Amino acid sequence: MAKKTPATDDLAGSALELEERELRALSAHASIESVPKHTVVVSEGDRSDAIFIILAGRVKVFLHNPDGREVTLNVHGPGEYFGEMVIDEGPRSASVMTLEASRFLVVAKDDFRALLTASPEFALKLINRLMHRVRTLTENIRSLALLDVYGRVARLLLELATERDGRLVAAEKLTQQDIAERVGASREMISRIFKDLVAGGYITVENRQITINRDLPERW
Repeated sequence: MAKKTPATDDLAGSALELEERELRALSAHASIESVPKHTVVVSEGDRSDAIFIILAGRVKVFLHNPDGREVTLNVHGPGEYFGEMVIDEGPRSASVMTLEASRFLVVAKDDFRALLTASPEFALKLINRLMHRVRTLTENIRSLALLDVYGRVARLLLELATERDGRLVAAEKLTQQDIAERVGASREMISRIFKDLVAGGYITVENRQITINRDLPERW
């Protein structure tokens, strides 16, 4: 169950990509919502009436069909926001669920639009963020259309990889189901691919932490 409290002055310590004056302008008319892990915050098709700025925690943005199959479009953490499509007053285009206990600054549609009007600089930031997300979605569509399942898995692992002590380690700890939802495949197919990659010494998986030991093969 979500818990709402008035916005407070400790928001400036968050990793938000907002100037302090912009954040305070928003928080004056916003509330802070605390949401438990694995809670759906917004559902695809819902009426758009607020934007959510992530103060703490992580969420996944996903689509699903009546059979329960899901495709994860993105994962957002502190400093990110979702629900910006509230500008056009259309229905939510995707669902959002918390991956861990999270806190949001919830800004009503009218207050958000007022900030965009009063702050062209912030409006430009939003446009740039939307352009980045469109590019990301375009790349995801390209992968789904042009790459096989293994190609999509390899792309995801390389995108998530960061260097730690001379090794490439996935920044997120993902289950095989998580990966299946990210690349639009079955968990059974991901299991087979991972089994071969581990057997070939290409990756190591310990406590859901994926390490890339050497260049992944071009084909599976």
